[in-house]
Amino acid sequence: MPIIVVLGAGVSGLTCALELAKQGGHEITVVAKHMPGDYDIEYTSPWAGANVLPMALDKDSRWERRTWPVLRRLAKEVPEAGLHVQTARVLRREKDVATGLKAALADGLFQFDPWYKEVMDNFREIPANELPKGMHSGCEFMSVCINTAIYLPWLVGQCAKYGVQFKRGIVKHISQAHNLSHTGKKADIVINATGVLACKLGGVMDKAVYPARGQIVVVRNEAKGFMPTSSGCDDADDEIMYVMQRALGGGTILGGTYMRHNWDPNPDPNIAVRIMKRAVEAHPELTDGKGIEALSIIRHGVGLRPAREGGVRIEKEKIDGTWVVHNYGHAGWGYQGSYGCAEKVVELVDEIVKQEKRQSKL
Repeated sequence: MPIIVVLGAGVSGLTCALELAKQGGHEITVVAKHMPGDYDIEYTSPWAGANVLPMALDKDSRWERRTWPVLRRLAKEVPEAGLHVQTARVLRREKDVATGLKAALADGLFQFDPWYKEVMDNFREIPANELPKGMHSGCEFMSVCINTAIYLPWLVGQCAKYGVQFKRGIVKHISQAHNLSHTGKKADIVINATGVLACKLGGVMDKAVYPARGQIVVVRNEAKGFMPTSSGCDDADDEIMYVMQRALGGGTILGGTYMRHNWDPNPDPNIAVRIMKRAVEAHPELTDGKGIEALSIIRHGVGLRPAREGGVRIEKEKIDGTWVVHNYGHAGWGYQGSYGCAEKVVELVDEIVKQEKRQSKL
C-alpha cells in the first residue's frame, strides 16, 4: 500500500488528499504548519472569497471545467459543505474595452464569446438596457459562493472519513516530508501543495512563484441577488471590484486588490475605503443607498494568492530518491480548479505506482 504525504492543508492539498483517499489503497498523511481554523498570512485558503469566475483561456480550462460540476453538486446537495448558488455578473467597462481589456486581471473571464458560456448554467449576455453606466457589455451565469470557514473544515472531515491522518509540522526542505507519515515509514510519494511558499521551500525554490496580494473587507450587510465584478477600476491598475455573499451567515466579501510581488500582510485603510466605495457603487442594495457609512464591518483581511509565471505546476519529479507530485501556482482560482487539479494529481500518482511496480518485477 503506497504511503503518501500531502504537504499543505489549503484547498489544493485537502482536495488532493480527499480524492486520493476516495480512490483507496493508500496510506495518506496531511502535514502542514497551518490547518483549517488558523488565520495566517502564509495560509492563503481561509482568506479567499471564494466563488467561481472562470479565469483561464480555453486551452487551459481543463481544471475549471472539471471542478465546476462538483462544486455545483455540493451547493445543491450538500448544504453542510458551506456553498450556495448565486448569480455571477461579469461587466466589461467601456474604457477597458477601448484599450483592449488590458486592465483585466483575469484574462479569460472578460473575453467576448467566452468558452465558459457552454459550461456555466443559465449563461446570458446582459442586454444594453440592463448595463450600469460606463459598462460596454457583460454576462451573467449561475455560480456558487463558498464559505471557506465552513468548507475547509468540511474537507478535513471528509478526509478523516476516508482514513486520512493529519499532523502539524514545519518543513523547510521537501525531503523532510518523506519522514512525516503517520505510519512511521518513509513516504513513497509526496504531494507538494505548498502554495505561495513553494518559492521558499528547500528542494523546490520555484522562483516563478510570487504573491498576488488581495485585500478584502468582510461585512454583515447582505449582497442579495448577484455577485458583480468588473474588468477594472479608476483607482489603480492593481485594484479590482467584486462582491460575494458567503453561505450560512459567513458575511459578505468586498474586494479587492491584485498586487503582484507584494508580501505586506497588513490591511491598508485607504485601500479599504476605496474597496467599500466601489462595492457600494456596484451593489447599492448593500446599504440601501446610504453609502459606506452604513456598512457593518466584521473585519479587514489580506491574503496572498499563490501566482506563478507560466501558470500552475502539476507534474512529477524525483527529489532525493522520493517521488514528488507538484500542485501549486493557482493564483486566484484555487477553489474553482481544485477538483480538476486533484484529478490530475491522482493520475500522476497512478502513473508512479504502476511504474514502480513494473520496475520491482525486473
